[in-house]
Amino acid sequence: MRPPSRSAELIAEFLGTLVLMLFGLGVVAMVVLFGKGTPGEIVNGGYTNINFGWGLGVMMGIFLAGRVSGAHLNPAVTLALAVFRGFPWAKVVPYMAAQFAAAFLAAALIYHNYKPAFARFDPAFDKGAGVFTTFPAFPEVWTAGLFDQVLGTALLVLMVFAITDEKNQPAGNLTPVLVGAIVVAIGMCFGGMHGYAINPARDFGPRLFAALAGFRNNGLNDGSGIFWVPVLGPMIGGLLGAAAYDWGIRKNLPE
Repeated sequence: MRPPSRSAELIAEFLGTLVLMLFGLGVVAMVVLFGKGTPGEIVNGGYTNINFGWGLGVMMGIFLAGRVSGAHLNPAVTLALAVFRGFPWAKVVPYMAAQFAAAFLAAALIYHNYKPAFARFDPAFDKGAGVFTTFPAFPEVWTAGLFDQVLGTALLVLMVFAITDEKNQPAGNLTPVLVGAIVVAIGMCFGGMHGYAINPARDFGPRLFAALAGFRNNGLNDGSGIFWVPVLGPMIGGLLGAAAYDWGIRKNLPE
């Protein structure tokens, strides 16, 4: 069978990331904009809904794009695969560009879909950016959020490498389900400190849209300067998780 073309891979990566982000941002919008308590209070299914929405979004994106692009859907995964699995370096920047572009578009689509709800919830455009992007629980201690992003993404890539390793226990058709479950678990266990972005495209693409759309609390041009934490942290964490798997498990697997 002829392998997919470069353009086919990029289209698949774009669409897979778009689907992931539409489900993920969509569930945050539902919980925040349609809460039954104080406007914006997270009570409509709450944090559990957010975790499962993101996990299901990841699963759907991998089911969609996996056979064509490998469904990285995350620049941290793409970088780790390039360093540890021989993914061609010539594809790294195009894959990342597709991921960031898809995340930006997903934010725009979610905003326009829920525009009346945004107008009711945040008419002053000063608190709605949290639907799109992540923020630290302790902004005065930026190292806490950075460590959280490194740790969460290290766990993500460690487990992704484990369940996709042909030398270990490859999950086959269950791979999308299990990767989605990993995301749910990370959200439930590590979501409080910085919103568990664990994906630079997932965070920065929607953050850029929020800034361009006029949301003032965007973390990009509002003076807080926190936008780089969920970008750099996952990149570092992905490499550490991949290294931990290869050096701690893969080299010891029986042939």
